[in-house]
Amino acid sequence: MTASSQQDLADHLAHCIQVFGGTTAASRRLGIDERALRRFANQERPPSARLMADTAKALRLLIEEASAAAAEAEALAKAAEA
Repeated sequence: MTASSQQDLADHLAHCIQVFGGTTAASRRLGIDERALRRFANQERPPSARLMADTAKALRLLIEEASAAAAEAEALAKAAEA
């Protein structure tokens, strides 16, 4: 893997960590130590394909949870209007 692609992986992982809500939240979602996540995001260690796959899976789950919460909020808003 080239240095540029390692940089891209690390940059994308850092972005995903922010989408999760920060290192602590990402750590909980991924079941990985916060320090380890920082090492991956800071390029001290290259993110593995498995870590990236686990990250994608956790993001999909977050999307499902957020979509369900949004639907519930919309239903409650409509009920409050009635």
